[in-house]
Parts: sequence; C-alpha cells; structure tokens
Amino acid sequence: MLLTVIEILSALGALGLYFGFGGAGAWSWLWMIPVYFLGFFLLGLLVLFLIVVIWCSTIDLNKPVEQERRFDRLLVEQYCGCLIRLFHIKLDVVGLEKVPKDGRFLLVCNHIHLIDPGFLLWAFRGKQLAFIAKKETGSMPFVNKGLHAVQGQRIDRENDREALVTILKCIDLIKQDKASVAVFPEGYTSMDGILHEFRNGVFKIAQRTKVPIVVCTLKGSSRVFRDIAHFRRPHVRLELVDVVDSAVFTGTKDMGDHVHALMAENIGDNVG
Repeated sequence: MLLTVIEILSALGALGLYFGFGGAGAWSWLWMIPVYFLGFFLLGLLVLFLIVVIWCSTIDLNKPVEQERRFDRLLVEQYCGCLIRLFHIKLDVVGLEKVPKDGRFLLVCNHIHLIDPGFLLWAFRGKQLAFIAKKETGSMPFVNKGLHAVQGQRIDRENDREALVTILKCIDLIKQDKASVAVFPEGYTSMDGILHEFRNGVFKIAQRTKVPIVVCTLKGSSRVFRDIAHFRRPHVRLELVDVVDSAVFTGTKDMGDHVHALMAENIGDNVG
C-alpha cells in the first residue's frame, strides 16, 4: 500500500510538471514524463526512509511495550510489504484460510534467513504477531526498533533462566489478549536450509495457554538477495501447513515432535 501511494503521487507529480510547463503541445518532450516520475518516486522513497528514521527515534528498547500503538503496527507491516514490492519479490502465500478466525494462536515456522519475520508480518498483517527474536537483534538498526514496537520479545538462547522469563512474557501476551506469538523453534537460522531439531521449550506457550498452533513453512527466502544480485526475480513460498490443537498433547516434546514431522514432510527436499 505504501509503495502504491508513492507510485500514484509520483505519477500525478510527473504529469503535473509536464502539463504545467506546457508539455502538452510538445510531444517530443513526452519522454520527460518517466524522468519526472522516477525523480518523484525516489523522493518519495527518501521521505519514507526519513519517516522511519524519525519514528525509530521515538522507540525506547529499554521500555517494555505495555500496549502497542496501532500506528506502529501499521507502519511495520506496511513497510515490510513495501520492501517486498520494491525488490519485486514474488511471495506466494498458501493456506491462510486455515488461520483461526477468533482468538490468539502460537505461530511456528522454519527459519532460513534473517528476513523471514518480514514475510510473516506481511502475510499475517492484522493478526498482531509478536515475535520471539534472538537477543542479537537488539543491535540490528531498524529491525530492533520494529520488532520491539510490535511487542517482540528478545530471548537469550544460551541462558535457560532468561529464556524462561521470555516464554512467561509471551504467555502473558496471549492470556491478556495483547498479541499472538510467532516463533522459530529451531532457535537459529538454518545455514543449509534443512529443518533442524527443535528447542521444545517454546511450546510451553501453547501448553500453558491452550491456544492452537499455526504451523507454517517458508521456502526460498535464503535465495532472495542472491537472486536480486543476479537480476532474477526472487520467489518465496509461505505455506500454512496445519492448525494443531495443543490441548491434545501431554507434553511439549510430543507437541514439538508432531509439529516437526508436519513441517519436515511439507519441506521435503526443498531446502532454502
């Protein structure tokens, strides 16, 4: 939507300049319209970037988000969509009709690139996803502020006590109806694109809240920047595999094993 607005305003600005300077009677200058358009388009992108920079300056990473602002959520989701369109990424989303219509849920997905949350935020816009992200994201400009603004929780994967604190915060987010929680249960970005062993502790969120588990898979996101560098259109597929009733499992290991089997079967040999 953001990019569409910039394109429309750029087109109107280009036509306004062309006709405003008497270009209507000089058809030999018609080629100036795309030049004007490009100029306005780049200006629009610059203004959008400045808006994001100013917005980021208002986000305090040390201050917990008690209640997310609607504008913050809208800006983060639309910015993700803007980047997807800007880089001409073909994002195929399959199975969203299975998403629970009411109530919160725990979303789990494989993790093959740092940009994966962007695809999920855009595909599930309006569902108030709050991500569990590795603590290292705290030092990533823009990403850290964006995830924090939409109630993201940083987790220390090497400290069980601190990790449990994060899990309990996520349980509270769901119980207080503030957000649904999204997590990559492998704990790390898969360097080879293969689905690795889960850290089943994250399934405590579903176990304690009894919310359904939305099982998703991503394919192709690890090749996005490589494709762009080789002037190929990136193709990413996001599939909602199944929605699992967490209440039928007795423990987090059984829950994790079942979800892992579903994701592994869906991914198959399609690594990356």
